[in-house]
Parts: sequence; C-alpha cells; structure tokens
Amino acid sequence: MSAFCRAGASAPAVVIAFLTTVACASSPPAVAQAPAPAQRPTLTAADDALLEDLSKRSFMFFWEQADPVTGIVRDRSRTDGSPVPTNARDVGSIASVGFGLSGLCIAAARGWVPRPAAVDRARTTLRFFAERMAHERGWFFHFVNLRTGAREWQSELSSIDSALLVAGALTVRQCFTEDADVRRLGEALFRRVDFAWMLAGDPHLLAMGWKPESGFLQSRWDHYCELMILYLLAIGSPTHPIPPESWRAWRRPTVTFETFSYVGGPPPLFVHQYAHAWVDFRGWRERDAPAIDWFENSVVATRAHRAFCLSLAKEFPTYTGTMWGITASDSRKGYVAWGGPPREGPIDGSVVPSAAAGSLMFAPDITLPVVREMRERFGARIYGRYGFADAFHPGDGWVNPDVIGIDVGITLLSAENLRTGRVWQWFMQNAEIPAAMERAGMRRGSGGH
Repeated sequence: MSAFCRAGASAPAVVIAFLTTVACASSPPAVAQAPAPAQRPTLTAADDALLEDLSKRSFMFFWEQADPVTGIVRDRSRTDGSPVPTNARDVGSIASVGFGLSGLCIAAARGWVPRPAAVDRARTTLRFFAERMAHERGWFFHFVNLRTGAREWQSELSSIDSALLVAGALTVRQCFTEDADVRRLGEALFRRVDFAWMLAGDPHLLAMGWKPESGFLQSRWDHYCELMILYLLAIGSPTHPIPPESWRAWRRPTVTFETFSYVGGPPPLFVHQYAHAWVDFRGWRERDAPAIDWFENSVVATRAHRAFCLSLAKEFPTYTGTMWGITASDSRKGYVAWGGPPREGPIDGSVVPSAAAGSLMFAPDITLPVVREMRERFGARIYGRYGFADAFHPGDGWVNPDVIGIDVGITLLSAENLRTGRVWQWFMQNAEIPAAMERAGMRRGSGGH
C-alpha cells in the first residue's frame, strides 16, 4: 500500500501528500534489463531451516491475530504476541487479511496447520467479506474493527488495500480448489469490485480512495509504486474493467544511484515488493519501448537500496553488507515512510527487517545474509513469537515492541516465493491475471518460467 496508507496504530492520521510530491522524470527510463533466472537459487539446509522458522513464526501472526468469526487480521500486535495498547487492540487491516489468506495456503502446504483448518478459516473470512462486511461497490475501508468490520479511525475506502485483499482471495480460490465455497466466494469478491467507478471521472488513472464525507481522494495512482497489482486486477476484471491503456498512463520515473538505473517511485523499498508478492513477472516484459522487465527492475532496486544503505555507513557505522534495509515502518518517533535512494525521512541508523526479508524473492545472495545476521547476532532481543520486530537499531539497542501485519506478510510471501514459488503459482492460475498482463502490453520473453 502507499506510504500514506501504511501507518498503523501509531499513526492513524492519513498523510496523502507523500506520493503526490515525488518527482517524476519526463524522459523514458533507462532501465537495466536481464532475463529472469531460469531456476530459483539453491538454498543450503541451514538457509532453508532459517526461512522455515521465520516463515512459520510470521504465519502465526495471521493465525493467532485474526478474529475467528470475521477472519479480520489485526493491523499490528506485540512481537511476543501480548496485547497492544487499547486504542489499537481491535483494529484490523484489510491488507493484512490479504496477506493472511495467502498465508493460509502456505501453512496448509507446509503442514503448519491441518489443511481442513486452513480451508475453514479461508471460507469463514471470505464469507464475512462477501456477505456481511460493509463495502462500497466492492471496495473496503482500510482500517476496520476486528470484531464487527466497522470502519475505524475515519479511514478511507482504500483502492490499494482492497486490491491486496482481493489478491489473497484469488490465491485461496486457486489453492483450496476442493472447497466449492472458497472458489465461489473468492471469485465473487473479485467480480463485485467496481474498478471503473474508482476512476472517478478520469479516463485511465485510478483514485487512491474514497470517503463518505468528502468523496474521492484527490490523489491518483499516477506513477510507479506498488500500484501494479491494482491496475492488473482492474484491467483483468471480468465485470468492471478499466481500459488497458491505463497501464501506460502512470509515469515511470527513472532513479539513478551509483551504477544502478531503474524505474522507481517513493523511496521506501516496499513499493518494489508488494505487487511481486503475488504477480509472477519473471519472464514477462513490456512489448513497447522501453521493454521493461519488472522483475529485474525490482532486483536492481534491491541492489541499489543496499548500496544506498552502505553509502550511509560513515554516518551510521552499523550499516554493513550484512546489516542494512530501510522501508516504511515504525521508528522511535512514530511511523515513518523512510527509505532511499533518494534519501527520504529521518533516517537514524535503524534497520527494518522486512526491507531485506521482503526482497528475498529478488536477490537472496544479498538479502538472506541480512536475515541470518539479524537472527544470529540479536536473537530474542528482536526475534519473537511472530518473527522479527518491525524495526530496531543495531547500535544503540532500541527495538520496536510491535510487528505490523503487512511487514510480516511481505516477509512470509517473499520467503515462500524464494523457496518454492508457490504463491506465484497459485495466484497466476487465475486466468484473469495473465490475460490482463497481455492486455496491458506485456509478453513472455526468454528465460520465463
């Protein structure tokens, strides 16, 4: 979700200016191109054991912090599973639900919970959202009450967070094919979303959201970020599609840092991760010049981010080749949308584990050593019941007490895509997605899967 939407219990106010102030390049991006790798990297037994433990802990957040009646997942909890402060205790995030639904598939495949129990949780969740949850033309409010589904914090009807929820619904639709209700309800949630309505009068660009008090938000999804999954769902909608030309309507700013050049947007690294958690862009590239390979673009962005962190080492000596990573997260001063390049936010030397862990699927050679170093060096200080704390400072001992659902979620899905590619496989079995990619002007190239 956009940086303005990600703030959880520590920052309920919506700051909509962030994305609209990012500078956009007018010239076509000179993007590094390379075919996707033919095979996933080989992991050692120790690597696989590390990711198994991290992934299972991450999944347990979604299993334990979801209401058993509604299926709504908390926006956040303490890393050790203890209750969060009262003002956030019953606040759920619809994006967390999307990650959590996908996590059910991983858990069933790995035997962390019995498959019938995972199917039952998926069915319960989908039924609540399809039949009882308040919505507007298929779109849901960003933050909702865990027990009732009622709107919380006067949040917006969020287009990107609704898209992440639908991505989870489509994942279980293809994973739990033995259950007719899961298949039917997952499809129904997708078919109900009126994507054309969210254009709000624009021929191509989707609005970021809507509020009953004031109507559509002025900000549009108008330049590169995590928006790709939203646009593909919208173009592929079987009931309320938007024009394929919308794919080319959003801008593609070029970011150049040291030897790296890639399409970028807001500096937090999550903008290069979220769409890829579900959409398997490997082996696809755009037909029209520049023929962007979006998977390789995120690989380059990840490597550039590491180089950016290392460039700060004189200021923050704790940033090293195996201790780096900044993306929107909690900080000691509240929730911040920090990152780079270019440098954004009050960077203070903190490390956000989901920066490297959420990019495991792109560049395990540089991200897996970070995950290993964090776990081995700091242990239980930062690693608890639900995996890594949302953020910590490796030099002065500060550790955020919370985990945030979306950061836990991208860690879980990215690790599984690295290990097996199963989330990609389940999601891409929805015929609407590859069809949307083709309509948007992408084609399969050499090196595909």
